[in-house]
Amino acid sequence: MPRIFFAIGSIFAFISVGAGALGSHALKGKLTPDLLPIFEIGVRYQMHHALALIGVGLACAKWPSTLMTASGWLFIVGTVFFSGSIYQHCLTGTRWLEMITPIGGSLLMLGWICAAVAALRAS
Repeated sequence: MPRIFFAIGSIFAFISVGAGALGSHALKGKLTPDLLPIFEIGVRYQMHHALALIGVGLACAKWPSTLMTASGWLFIVGTVFFSGSIYQHCLTGTRWLEMITPIGGSLLMLGWICAAVAALRAS
């Protein structure tokens, strides 16, 4: 599991850098002024949780536990829901996935709690 989390975190970071470049250059004149900051929030949260996922991969190697593994999966699903729904909204203008954005945020928060508890319980 540690290598999978590390690899997915690295891929998420790669996508985040690409999305950030897309937002800074290609989308600057195409997105409405109110959508560009929202797109940037998706990019920022994706990068933060890509790095967190890399950290979880390292933590799983040091302190393997069900909670630490749960944290990694919560970061993955939470990032896809949160940032993915933001990207979808900004790039297509449709709002049909907007309802899962808060679910993604909640999963990310739960992932942080799982990581904290797992670290505190580690021997």
